[in-house]
Amino acid sequence: MDKAKKKKIIIISSVAVVLVAVLVVVLLNVLKKEEAYRIVKVYDIKGEAIVTREGIGEMEAYNNMVLESGDVVLLKSGTMTLKLDDDKYMYVESNTEFRLVATGSAADSKTSIELNYGAVTSDIQNALNEDSSYEVNTPNSNMAVRGTVFRVYTYYEDDVRYTKVSVFDGKVDSELVYADGSTSKDGVRVDNGNEVLIYDDKDKTDYVGEPKDIDFSELPEEVIVTLMSIVENGTDIGITYDELNELLQDVSTGPFTVTFMYNGAVFGTQTVEKGQCATIPSLMPAPSGSWDFDFTTEIHMDTTIEWR
Repeated sequence: MDKAKKKKIIIISSVAVVLVAVLVVVLLNVLKKEEAYRIVKVYDIKGEAIVTREGIGEMEAYNNMVLESGDVVLLKSGTMTLKLDDDKYMYVESNTEFRLVATGSAADSKTSIELNYGAVTSDIQNALNEDSSYEVNTPNSNMAVRGTVFRVYTYYEDDVRYTKVSVFDGKVDSELVYADGSTSKDGVRVDNGNEVLIYDDKDKTDYVGEPKDIDFSELPEEVIVTLMSIVENGTDIGITYDELNELLQDVSTGPFTVTFMYNGAVFGTQTVEKGQCATIPSLMPAPSGSWDFDFTTEIHMDTTIEWR
């Protein structure tokens, strides 16, 4: 073989090696991007919910709607389930508003639920790795977990904001958030089967006693139904499916407190029997605006309604 042919073969071989290398790099980048892509969506909704997105405004939520980091979600009535990645579910209760912050990849996911009011139950089916985090934060507390089933409920009563965290499986580390935005140095760990209550009366933020056993009889019907489905899927939360079913028959019959909020303060309250509807207050807190609530919704739990 002459030198010219050898040189040509070497050049062709070199080009082929370079092309293969480029192809490998492209494939690795594509696979990496696919791995990094997180999906957060409305898995199921039975009710009325609004998603507010920066640059777009308000949108009505629907099944399989893909949510973006920064979205503000308001469930006005009914129930809603979010699916985060493939192994995290969040069950949203009626009259709940939160901001979703979801960044990172499946390998280093960072999830923060900024709960303004209402209640959510999280079911994190696989333990998070060291590079991942999942938090539910309220105006007076932060809750950080590794992998667990827990509920966070924030509400007002007699002009005091309360946050209750109930841990059904796993552990939750809680810390206080003070009025100036700073956090407590020493938080409280809540173990499975326990719950803790935090209060904020504008002068002081603190725990109401030590963590204690969960009072399942105080849980709303929709939460008991959610826990029944979680138990049915094989998670041990310290109470059986049959026991939950019995509770469902004897769940609290009310009456319930409906709290009307204006500019962060209590405008008024109503006492409503279970299954009945709240009524629009005869007085308005401001010349313009309206109560952000569907007054045809039946009341089955303590409810907070805000003026917007």
